Amino acid sequence: MNFLRSERWSAALLLIAAIVGLLIANLSFGPGLVELKHAHIDLPWIGLDLSIGHWISDGLLAVFFFIVAVELKRELVIGELNSASKALLPAIAAVGGVIVPAAIFLAFTAGTDTIDGWPIPTATDIAFALGVLAVFGRWIPTRVRVFLLALAVLDDLIAILIIAFFFTSDADLGALGFAAIAITAFGAVSRLMKPRSVWILGRRPQWPIIVVLVVLWILTWYFVYQSGVHATIAGVALGLVMARRPAGRAVHVLEPYSNGIILPLFAFSAAMVAIPQVRPSELDPAFWGILVALPVGKIIGITLAGGIGGLVAKRRSGTPLTLADLAIVGTLGGIGFTVSLLMNELAFADLPDVADEGTVAVLLGSGAAMVLSAIFVTLLSTHYRRRGAHEGMGGAFSH
Repeated sequence: MNFLRSERWSAALLLIAAIVGLLIANLSFGPGLVELKHAHIDLPWIGLDLSIGHWISDGLLAVFFFIVAVELKRELVIGELNSASKALLPAIAAVGGVIVPAAIFLAFTAGTDTIDGWPIPTATDIAFALGVLAVFGRWIPTRVRVFLLALAVLDDLIAILIIAFFFTSDADLGALGFAAIAITAFGAVSRLMKPRSVWILGRRPQWPIIVVLVVLWILTWYFVYQSGVHATIAGVALGLVMARRPAGRAVHVLEPYSNGIILPLFAFSAAMVAIPQVRPSELDPAFWGILVALPVGKIIGITLAGGIGGLVAKRRSGTPLTLADLAIVGTLGGIGFTVSLLMNELAFADLPDVADEGTVAVLLGSGAAMVLSAIFVTLLSTHYRRRGAHEGMGGAFSH
């Protein structure tokens, strides 16, 4: 199971799953499988009516967002974001990496019905980005990976807020109240799993606590779904309130299943669309907005904002990031993939044809960013290897 915790393997599985899904959807039996994805598995006695695709994107994907939230909390408490001085530069770069892609998308879609898709190219797939860096960047300094991780975590936080606020309508306050109760109880019960808790010191069995946590997880997900807020936010909330050490152990257990089953299954399902049989001129502007904004918008936004931020938020210690380092992070940030596919589904839920085009655009845009980042990372890694140092040389933005 350990190989499924590898950034390289998880990125490879995601890519293979997406390619297989896209290929299958365009074979002779593809329409039947696409129709099966939209088949509903209903539980009318508890008010659940979701298609198989939505059970994956709304249900299983909550586990992925739980892991993201735990990582976010860790970085905020003991990691690279635990102080304002540490968080300032990646925060500035992350905001630039959201604003520029969104602006490019809006430029393409201004005055159209698909303008609400602006969040799609703003996301970064942390698994893919770190996977590409791990494969091609053996000699890249550790500071670049740390900066990428901090930026991607903040990018995920922005994506979570976008999903919570821009893809929620007519929220049921009663259901949200019940969800809040379940979330509070989950956080309190999780503290019984801390190493020095009365329960653990009393050598009592842990399985009753685990059962209670699983039940509270399901209840939280159910009430968040019923509230009208996207159900994956349940995973975010639970990850943020769970006690840190038990949360770390939970992530260690869940990560192989997330990387090996949940994310590839989502990538397969999301990518399972028929390639539009139209001329390029007939494609919706949203297609071009996503295709350009992901690889181009991210590298421009992150590099420029990071460069400006580097002048404002000079680090007190360590070697500053060079412009080349920032450009590498920018190209890696253009790999939107998982969260971009989810946002595409949410933004164009009422426009299935545009959603299919958007899926293809996310795959192509992320693919272009992967190729660019692989080339740039390899070149920079070779540069650092030849220089025989793992630290950048010269001034703040010099080579």
